[in-house]
Amino acid sequence: MRWKHLPIPCLGALALATAPGCGGHEVPYVINSTYTISEPQFARTMGSLLGPPIIDGNAVTALVNGDQIFPAMLEAIRGAQQTITLETFIYWSGEIGAEFTHALTERARAGVKVHVIIDAVGGGKIDEEFIVAMRGAGVEFHLYKPLRWHEISGSHKWNYRTHRKLLVTDGRIGFTGGVGIADEWSGNAHSPEHWRDTHYRVEGPVVGQLQAAFVDNWIEATGVVLDGEEYFPRLEAAGPMRAQVFRSSAEGGNQSMQLMYLMSITAARHNLRLATPYFVPDDRTVESLLEARRRGVKTQLIVPGSMIDVETVRRASRARWGPLLAAGVEICEFQPTMFHAKLMITDDRWVSIGSANLDNRSFKLNDEANLNVLDREFAAEQTRVFEDDLKRCKRITHERWLARPWREKLTERFASLLGSQL
Repeated sequence: MRWKHLPIPCLGALALATAPGCGGHEVPYVINSTYTISEPQFARTMGSLLGPPIIDGNAVTALVNGDQIFPAMLEAIRGAQQTITLETFIYWSGEIGAEFTHALTERARAGVKVHVIIDAVGGGKIDEEFIVAMRGAGVEFHLYKPLRWHEISGSHKWNYRTHRKLLVTDGRIGFTGGVGIADEWSGNAHSPEHWRDTHYRVEGPVVGQLQAAFVDNWIEATGVVLDGEEYFPRLEAAGPMRAQVFRSSAEGGNQSMQLMYLMSITAARHNLRLATPYFVPDDRTVESLLEARRRGVKTQLIVPGSMIDVETVRRASRARWGPLLAAGVEICEFQPTMFHAKLMITDDRWVSIGSANLDNRSFKLNDEANLNVLDREFAAEQTRVFEDDLKRCKRITHERWLARPWREKLTERFASLLGSQL
């Protein structure tokens, strides 16, 4: 089967035996932090140990579902005067893809420097006419790590993909979150054909960190360093929020998306709200959630229900729920459509949003970027969105999980054998 025609929107669906870090012996993280989210030491640690620094003066606006997301992104693109940088895992054929292509090519013809990176696997269903149109208009377009079959058999690096979702215009307005450029994300999650997701519009000094995440992969893809005022202008305060952009990659040194999540969970003392479309946790992540419950932390998790794009992932996930449900973790399946939002809210103060899922691909293989926000009002706003989603979920109790049919248990067990490689 040609990669271009793979009928899956997320590489998390693939069971890949060549995945590094998904087999063999690994030394697990041991985290013994004694501070909480509300203490200054937490922010110092997240900014110093993991980096980059948490900086003041930012404004972050949540955009819920495609009816809000795509108009805001297209408005920013159409208003760009100097530069546009776009990196995404999914950019597919269809009306949304055509609209973005038109906006990007129009700006390129107007003299704006437009740079686009699309993952070679995630973007496998992009219309070739879109690429021709962009390049013809002067857009600098690159596929991230194009697949070459002789490399697939000889190296695991072909399995390293970019899963980041980044858009920055004029170095001043940024976007990140879970959305791909495709019709599946259009609408308002009102039917199975229109997915539930959240994206975020960002202004303030932290946009420079979003831009740096893009330039990181632009250098890898092209060798060209994008710098200067048109990419990194002086950014004044735009709001009251403290924020950082945390990025990770399989080849990116000692940064770890999993470590960021584990340290956030370990610092929780009151409540933990998690939303993710692909929840296939390893043993250390499960233990971290169980430790939180033993501390009395109310833990809630939203995942997709039966309307999921990759059923194998759901099966592998459900096989891991037993100890979590027994410990009182509330696991709720979203009912109306595919749930693709990615969110962590810790102790009503610390929020992590972006591209990362709670699975091995995001923790060990993908290039990811999350925006972390330390702000009570923003956390309260995201909690309201989370609670609205809960109203459209079905809670899975431990009793319900134990009583599922034996055929489901068997398929889940089989899927779980692949779970460390999903």
